[in-house]
Amino acid sequence: MHTILTVIALLIVLGVVVFVHEFGHFMAARWAGVRVDAFSIGFGPAMLKWTDKRGTVWKLCCLPLGGYVSIYGQEDMFNRKKYLRLPKSKKIGHYLSVPAWKQFIIIGAGVFMNFMLAWVIYSADFMFRPRTVQLPVIGQVVRDSVAFNAGIKPGDIIIKIDKSNINNWGELIIAKEIASEHDATVLLARRDKLIRVSLAPAERWGLIADGSKTEFRKLGFFGACYSGLRETYYQSKNLLVVLKQIITGERSSKQLGSFITIAQVSGHALEAGFMVFLSIIALISVNLGVINLLPLPVLDGGYLLILIIEAITRRKLGGKAMEITILCGWILIGLLFLFTMWNDISRVFGLN
Repeated sequence: MHTILTVIALLIVLGVVVFVHEFGHFMAARWAGVRVDAFSIGFGPAMLKWTDKRGTVWKLCCLPLGGYVSIYGQEDMFNRKKYLRLPKSKKIGHYLSVPAWKQFIIIGAGVFMNFMLAWVIYSADFMFRPRTVQLPVIGQVVRDSVAFNAGIKPGDIIIKIDKSNINNWGELIIAKEIASEHDATVLLARRDKLIRVSLAPAERWGLIADGSKTEFRKLGFFGACYSGLRETYYQSKNLLVVLKQIITGERSSKQLGSFITIAQVSGHALEAGFMVFLSIIALISVNLGVINLLPLPVLDGGYLLILIIEAITRRKLGGKAMEITILCGWILIGLLFLFTMWNDISRVFGLN
């Protein structure tokens, strides 16, 4: 039963994340006036297939571990001569028939949708699931710190920093960072008095929260949207840090996993509850977005970089060298897939 649940969880996670990514490319292409020949969830023979009114073939294939959108003429992006030789009727709806800035949007839309999906899920999570909030009550003040010298005492409640109202410790930290280059005016409550103090810029103010002063809260719409955006940014930044540490050797490359890891994590999350499962979908969506933005051939980030280089140099890249570069990119992706698969197989069967 657990194995079945794990497989179901994997199919849902990959299905949602891949669909949203490819749907971004699809909608951007339609908006730009470029023809979309096929939209496929999965690879291999199609189990379900239908054609819409605009000629796009929609497919659900038997190996649902990915997907793709086939955009008319995109394979000619490094062979502009082939496009120029086409008759006028064949150029209608062609990828190269639209300006470079529209091509940029088409390529970047998939990643954008992944980040949007994560933002929506994280925002909903903050809005509907109560969380323990650390109130802005001072527990300790470090001796000889900026706060200590300003006269802040344990038990004081931070109400406002400059023009920002402070409702929890997280908002305090953010307001402190915003005020990192100027003296901050802090309004605090001490018993029945309101006191205003000035804190000079410093890496640390020397304030320690009173850990006993917490409460359960649901965030409002705008607060949840902001927190969801911040969480999306944090998860993106965290993945980049992990990748950097793996490249520099600070972290073991054995931590990289394939769809087997995704399946196991998704299965446990599905058992834990609906919102936990949605959070995993958001995390995988962020990871897919970040990975796709890496400036490597065959990834969206690689194609975006090429468009930027072409815009700067005002020269179209192409030729045999570009074909070899793309081939090397596919080989690199294939090797990475095999490596992560080996990591998972070694972990599951205890081969390490």
